[in-house]
Amino acid sequence: QVQLVESGGGLVQAGGSLRLSCAASGRTFSKYNMGWFRQAPGKEREYVAGIRWDGGDTFYADSVRGRFTISRDNAKNTVHLQMNSLKPEDTAVYYCATPTGPYYSSGLGANEFKYWGQGTQVTVSS
Repeated sequence: QVQLVESGGGLVQAGGSLRLSCAASGRTFSKYNMGWFRQAPGKEREYVAGIRWDGGDTFYADSVRGRFTISRDNAKNTVHLQMNSLKPEDTAVYYCATPTGPYYSSGLGANEFKYWGQGTQVTVSS
């Protein structure tokens, strides 16, 4: 049973930074791609960033490229999302996610991600 637990959300002023973390358990973390999504009230869920199982490839949405950085620590079964230069429009619940299949059967496309954490709230004030 895959478990994903996010942490690090909170309230920050525009221009500030936050670092989200996601601790994974239940399977061999280093064999699976990981991703971050977000959902603001009244909006569809948005794929924010993804990282390959070995960290060798990443994806960023246009809305966050250059401000957010995804990284992973396979020794600690953890994936991070460093968020800098935050804007009020970044306000959302942020979810960690992972595909059902391991690296040889999954890419970094949004539709690949099937397991989700419970989410962590990020609020950016203007």
